[in-house]
Amino acid sequence: MISYGKQSITQADVDAVVAVLNSDWLTQGPKVPEFERAICDYVDCQYAVAVNSATSALHIACLALQVGENDLVWTSPISFVASSNCALYCGAKVDFVDIEPNTGNMCAKALEAKLAHAKTMNQLPKVVIPVHLAGQTCDMEYISKLSKIYGFSIIEDASHAIGGKYYDKPIGSCTYSDITIFSFHPVKVMTSAEGGVALTNNSALARQMQMLRSHGVTAEDDEMTEPSHGPWYYQQVCLGFNYRMTDLHAALGLSQLKKVDSFVTRRHQLANIYNQLLDSRLVTPLNQVDNRYSAYHLYIILLNEPNKTLHHTLVSGLRDKGIIGHVHYIPIHLQPYYKEMGFKPGEFPNAERYYQSAVTLPLHPDLTQDQVKYVVKTVHDILG
Repeated sequence: MISYGKQSITQADVDAVVAVLNSDWLTQGPKVPEFERAICDYVDCQYAVAVNSATSALHIACLALQVGENDLVWTSPISFVASSNCALYCGAKVDFVDIEPNTGNMCAKALEAKLAHAKTMNQLPKVVIPVHLAGQTCDMEYISKLSKIYGFSIIEDASHAIGGKYYDKPIGSCTYSDITIFSFHPVKVMTSAEGGVALTNNSALARQMQMLRSHGVTAEDDEMTEPSHGPWYYQQVCLGFNYRMTDLHAALGLSQLKKVDSFVTRRHQLANIYNQLLDSRLVTPLNQVDNRYSAYHLYIILLNEPNKTLHHTLVSGLRDKGIIGHVHYIPIHLQPYYKEMGFKPGEFPNAERYYQSAVTLPLHPDLTQDQVKYVVKTVHDILG
């Protein structure tokens, strides 16, 4: 089977993990802070908090921004459910902003209109979470300007986007956000097996997230309520979680980080082959915006007209031919759990039209040109 995405592991990655297995530290050793420093250097950001998943990173990012009961958090309906669940974990309420049909990303103009209406109702969000679908950033400059007008914080869900750029600045620099999240799941641009990171330029947010990932515990004198009892002493000063990354995962992440640029370059090469070979009368790739350099985590095509039956036929037909076609994503507001909250079909029409036409084709660094040609031929054969 040709998978839509998979990790690319070399002997150097294996050796990095084995070196940790042979060391004195498996969990909370020197590799985690080394990985954090390396990511900061790569994206030109001041602080990184490595955790066991991007979901955990989203959760502690919301908590660090003091998202709580009855607060409002807005995100995109086209994402994995973690992008909205993180707010629910904090007791907040969730709403969505419809997407741009040609990129699949949160529409900044739709956000502006929704904010203007929400202000009249005194129902402005505390946090907005734009999602960089497939590795291409949202219009963060526009969204950042809106945040200053309407007073919300921004968490960039850049789970797909390490290695990408916006106006020639690395995604993750937090130039236009309070916190940025990366995922290192095996199908992402790079992997630490499981893992994620929260990036920020705010020292207070970074310190809060550091404590939240480790049970809310501190051993710092200035953070404790009384003098230390001795070198063993610590205090729990808030309710935290066991979200820590291990040295094993960090070692793999460090090794993979060295290859991110080559991974992304290869993904662009393969995407360009798809672009050249696919029949534009049948499908259209997600639009790539000039001032944004995608990390190309996913290669997504759209049927030229939404068609539920044809959409199902294409995905099923690809799988019958040994190709894992997939759909990223089912609109979150159509999930049963969210319908129980009151969300209804028709509320976010661009997202729903997108869902009836979007298909993810295989894209990963180890994919061959012949495999791309086979995928394209299969798409053409199915669509006629």
